Amino acid sequence: MNNLNAQILQIAPILLMVVLFYFMLIRPQQKRAKEHQTMLANLKRGDSVVLSSGVLGKIVRVEDKEVGVEIAQGVTVKVVKGMITEVRAKGEPAAANDAKN
Repeated sequence: MNNLNAQILQIAPILLMVVLFYFMLIRPQQKRAKEHQTMLANLKRGDSVVLSSGVLGKIVRVEDKEVGVEIAQGVTVKVVKGMITEVRAKGEPAAANDAKN
């Protein structure tokens, strides 16, 4: 019985560290990833976005895996959805696959 208690006391700090890592690192990262996926799924034409490179733009076209982002008047670039880090301002409600007017 004494030997069992000693083994439990040796394993307890390791288990505590695993639990701490889960709640301090893994769980928040999973939450952020889920929020990012939700944000990407809700992109629509007219949204002002920030790309991972820091470029600001306005969405003019939404496709399955890519979006058209207008970064200057008359300058549109095609960007992979995953490179959008933030939606700054929501645009008018429009169908995601509408052509640019």
